[in-house]
Formats: sequence, C-alpha cells, structure tokens
Amino acid sequence: MQIFVDDRSIEAQPGDRLVDLTQRLGLDSDSLKTRPLAADIAGEVFTLTYIPFRKSDMEESPSTPRMRRAIRKGEGRVKLIRYDEPRGRAVYERTLLFVFFMAMRSLYPNATARVNHAIGAGLDIEIQSTEPFGEEDVERLREECRRIVKADYPLERQRLDIAEAIDFFEQDGQSDKVRLLLWRAFTYFDVYRHGDYVDYFYGEMCPSTGYASVFDLQYRDGGLFLLRPLQKDPDQAARYVYAPHLAATFEESEHWGGLMHCTTVADLNAMVESGRVRELIRVNEALHERRFAEIATRILHRGAKAVLIAGPSSSGKTTSANRLATQLRVLGKTPILLSLDDYYIDRRYVKPDENGEIDYEHLNMIDVPQFNRDLEALLLGETVEIPTFDFSTGSRVYNGKFVSLKDDAILVIEGLHALNPALLTPAIDRKRVFKLYVSALTTINLDNHNRIPSTDVRLLRRMVRDYLTRGSSIERTLGMWESVQRGEQRWIFPYQESADAILNTALVYELCVLKKHIYPLLQEMPPESPCYDEVVRIIKFLHYIRDAAVEEELPPTSILREFVGGNTFYRKEKESEA
Repeated sequence: MQIFVDDRSIEAQPGDRLVDLTQRLGLDSDSLKTRPLAADIAGEVFTLTYIPFRKSDMEESPSTPRMRRAIRKGEGRVKLIRYDEPRGRAVYERTLLFVFFMAMRSLYPNATARVNHAIGAGLDIEIQSTEPFGEEDVERLREECRRIVKADYPLERQRLDIAEAIDFFEQDGQSDKVRLLLWRAFTYFDVYRHGDYVDYFYGEMCPSTGYASVFDLQYRDGGLFLLRPLQKDPDQAARYVYAPHLAATFEESEHWGGLMHCTTVADLNAMVESGRVRELIRVNEALHERRFAEIATRILHRGAKAVLIAGPSSSGKTTSANRLATQLRVLGKTPILLSLDDYYIDRRYVKPDENGEIDYEHLNMIDVPQFNRDLEALLLGETVEIPTFDFSTGSRVYNGKFVSLKDDAILVIEGLHALNPALLTPAIDRKRVFKLYVSALTTINLDNHNRIPSTDVRLLRRMVRDYLTRGSSIERTLGMWESVQRGEQRWIFPYQESADAILNTALVYELCVLKKHIYPLLQEMPPESPCYDEVVRIIKFLHYIRDAAVEEELPPTSILREFVGGNTFYRKEKESEA
C-alpha cells in the first residue's frame, strides 16, 4: 500500500505503524524541534502507533475504521504533526502528564495530585498527601520521570466497556474519573496503559514515554509546577517565571469554586440535574459583582483619573468596563468610557507585511502618538475631541465628541493594547493611572488529571458570539483562532503581571450555557471542513457537559451576556443610536 508521509512516498507493509514508516523515511529525530509527535490524515489527528494497512489476521483497534476512512479520503497522504503547532503541543502535554502521574503512582501511591491550571509554560499541580511534600520530593519525582522517559515504555491504547472502566477506576481510587464517567453518553471508554498503570487524557498521545524528554519540575508550597518545553526552542524546558498576581487570582478563583461546591464538570452536571445550577448562577454573579466593587474602591483610594483595561480575546473587556463604570458611579464618580479601537489608523494607510498579510492586532494599527497626546491633555484638564473609528469605511472620524475630566470624572479605557507601556509617556504620572487585566481564567476541571484550558472556554465564547451577533461562521472563527492566539502571546500576556489588579471573568457555570448554543452548530460541521479535527476535539470535550436552559437566570449585565446576547449595556447603546 503506497503512503505519502510529508509528501514522501513509501510502501506500507501489513502491520507497519506510522512511526515505523517515519523512521524508515529518516523523518524521526531526537530533537523535539523536528520530531513527529502525531499525524494529520484528512484533517484528523492520529497517534503514530496506528496501522494504516493491517494483516488479515490482525485484531483491529477501536480507531481502525475511522483511520481507514481518513486514509481513503486523504488519498494515502499523511502530514506529520510536530511541536511547532498547537496540536503537537497538546499531544506532547498529554504524554508528559502520563509520565508525571505514573511517577507519582510509583513513588507516592497514597497521594493525590491535581492539575489546577497553567501559568505560562508551567502546569500548576497540587499535591495532597498525609506526609509533608517538600523540595526533596520534587527532586525524587524529577528523577523518576527521567527514568520513565529513558525506559521509553510503549503507551498501549485499550478500549474498555464503560462499566468495566468505572469499576477499574473505583478500585484504583480515582473517584474523580468515576464521577465523570457516570455522565459519559457512550458504552465504551479508551484508556492508555503501561503495565499496571492505567490513565486517560482526552486526546491522542505519543507512541511511548521516551517522547516526553523535555521538562522540568519546580517546587511550590503545596505542590509543584510541571514545566513544558519552550515554544520557540522546544529542546529546552521553560524556566519557572514568578507571576504572583496571576497565581493569586487563580488561587482566589479556585477558593470560590470550593465555596460554590463546583470544581469539576461532574459537580456542575449534578447541579444542572438537580436544578441547583440556578442558585450557582446567582452566587457566582454576586461574587463577580463584589469583585468589581472592590476594584472600584481601590481605584478611588489610588486617586486615579484613568483606568486602562486589557485582556485577550473573548475575556469580556467591554462588559467589564461597563460594570466597573457602574461601580464607580455608586462611589460618586462620573466614568467616561473610551475604546482604543477608536484610535485605529485608517485602513488606507495600512500596508501588508512581506508575506502579503496584515496583522490587525499589531500595536502599529493604533495611532499611539495621537492617543498619547489626547491622554496627556485630558489628565492636564484640557478638553479633547475624541475620534470614532468607522469600521464600515475603515476610517477614523471626528464628529464632535468632546471630553474633559472634571473633578469627579474618571476615564475608563479598554482595548487590546491597553497595558502596553507605549501608551503611557514619561509626562504621565503613573499614580494617576490604574491598570486592570481581565481574562477568563478557567478553574473547573474534567477530572484531577485533565484540566480545561482557559483558551478553550474563550474559544467557545467567541464562536457563540461571532455566530449569534456578527453572523460569522464557526469555520471562520476557528480558522482565525491560531492567529488570534499568536497576537495574544505577543501583545497581551507579556504585560499581565504589570497590572494593578487582575479580574477573572470566568464563570464556573458558563459551560452548561455555552454548550446549548454551540453544540448543535458543531455537529453540523461536514467532515470535509479544514477545521473538522478541531470541531471533533471540542465535541468530545462537550460530550461530558450537560447543557442547561437557564438563560433567564443570567443578569442582563453578566459577562456571559456579552457572548450569548441580551446584554443591557449594548442594548442601551443601540437604542441611543436609533
């Protein structure tokens, strides 16, 4: 059978795995920069242990029929996936976590480890044990992980009956997985195994433990950080970067989740089933409102005259600005809302880069000098005419919007680049400016070993909003998401720790509401779509979440209203323009 691997032809013999073919072609490598981690066949991701051409007497794996369809559809073409793309990094992370939890089981069989969240290249892992966990334990774990990697144990994928899987994990003491599997809609469950150790990570993995060769561990009180490879130089493990503001925000949000008795998807599903999700919504929204009030009080105590609000895509910047403005009004102030978008330069002056593309998220898209002049003048008490960007014509216009800061006035400015140091000139007193970073920092997990990335929740938000309010297809949103993430890595995340406050806009209940909107749309995506593999990944994750028809419980000023519709702030704006 003829197969084309990265456009190189090879004859696959019965029983050959994809990893065997890559090795025969000389495409395997000891360097993570170039080493294949998985394979793309007709837009779907497959592990390299899959066999495209089987002997007649070989037992079929659970994914054999799916792979046959993909091979036929792709006309025998296989694209290797490496660490330089998001899918490759996800495959690597799952494999690395398998190695880590296998090491935990070997050294500390009675301890419990939970992946909480990611900060930069580090995965925050909490350790619960009857014995104190210290730096010497981290060193032991590091050495055990290295031993497992060096041993290069094969990772065997096995399909279990769902009842058999539940019984196994119950006897194994993994009650978190048992609770999740009780909500699984299918009669089977695939696990990964080496010897007596069995675990599961929701997606494809590398062929063996030897692939997870680049990592490090960093002790923290109560646990550790599992450090992944550098994205730009994957042969080097990332260094631990101290991010106290972000860590404190995650810790506060995880505490909130505990107070609301909702830290996993199983907890959320149980609340949906019982109807208690309505109370969860009310409590969660009240906690959010209290946080906005606290930040407004800090702004007043600071004596700030301008608030700069930044955050990644679909973090709820606009609603956050409006809700903060409401709290400032409660405290007797007059907030003036501005958007950095209105300082976009005219599209006619924008030139493509050397690749013929335009990076609309680049700082140079903003007329920074004009913004500097206007902000300096406003803080000096002068009256300034503020521009408005007309997106229909791609040009900035002045239509008589004059602004001045009276004694009780405070500027509230939101935008992608709001925390960039270039926006504040030396002439601006930093004490008069309060910087706020907002992001949806998800803390609810599938189970102890499988976190839900914040990026996935923001993507769900954006797909729903773009479809419902902007008439944009799911395919279009998914197609541009990788570019959006690159912009965030360059223009937003480097400045998050410079903020005076970080506001977590994630809501522990939001997945059950977002699923109701997005799940039917994802199921309509045809297999020939270039985004089909990503759609399948999201659908598999959403299978575990029970949707809830509870939108009447959502306050009209909720962050989530920015994405599912019914936001009072936007309604008022539209009515005033009519």
